Parts: sequence; C-alpha cells; structure tokens
Amino acid sequence: MTGAPAMEASLAAVADAGIDIRHALFDRFFAAYPERRASFMVVDASSRRMTDETLQMMFGLAKGDGWVWPLVTELVHTHRAYGPLPIAEYDAFIDMTVAELGAAAGAAWTSECAAAWTGQAEALKAMIRRARAEWQAALPDPATAV
Repeated sequence: MTGAPAMEASLAAVADAGIDIRHALFDRFFAAYPERRASFMVVDASSRRMTDETLQMMFGLAKGDGWVWPLVTELVHTHRAYGPLPIAEYDAFIDMTVAELGAAAGAAWTSECAAAWTGQAEALKAMIRRARAEWQAALPDPATAV
C-alpha cells in the first residue's frame, strides 16, 4: 500500500465537505479541450462515471488491487470508439483530477497525500500506455478496419 491511508483521508475530507469535484474538473477539461465536449452525449452521466473511475483506479493502485488492470484495459478499448484520443488528453484528465481533488481537500491535502496521488497518477498513465499498446498490437485500427 503506497500512500493509501493519506489518499483515503483526502477523499473523506472532500466527501465531508460535500464537494463534487467533477464540475470543476470537467469545466477545466473542456476549457483545455473544447473540441472534446461533442464526444459526450450526456455530460452529467459521463462526468460522474469518469471522475469516480479515475479516482477509484488510482486508489486501487495504491492498495495493490488486482481489478485495476482489467478495468484500465476495458476502458482503453471502449475509448477506441471515440476515435484516436491523444495520450496527452488521458494524461491531462488524470492530472486535472488530482489537482481538483487537492483543491477540494483543503487542509487534508498534505505533502504525503499529494505525493501519493501524484505517484498513483503516474502509475495509471503508464498502465494506459501499456493497455493502448497491447490493444494496438491485438486489434486493427478502427478507422481503417472494414
């Protein structure tokens, strides 16, 4: 378990404060990638799921949970349906999630907590890259498949 207790404390602080970070997160994401808004049929539903899954995957990585890798591979494959998504968008969304969580956590956002979330964010990014490479090797490009 790498930083899981500190990460859990920050999640509890945000929950206790009644803050839903997805609103600020998606405002920030769409400001950075305005063309991506059209990819979301129902932003309310998608923002809930994407925010929760991103936080859960990072926290799961910190706890050493085995379910994280299968979920990452499934999500990377599912995202292929939206066309070629630049890896920079994945990275930015993960970094923005950590930043918004930190802003909402207030005093609970200690240096230990920030380091734990940042470390797991980097691990998640590496998993996404690995999953993309494995899917690219296993499946034809959906843009050129007939």
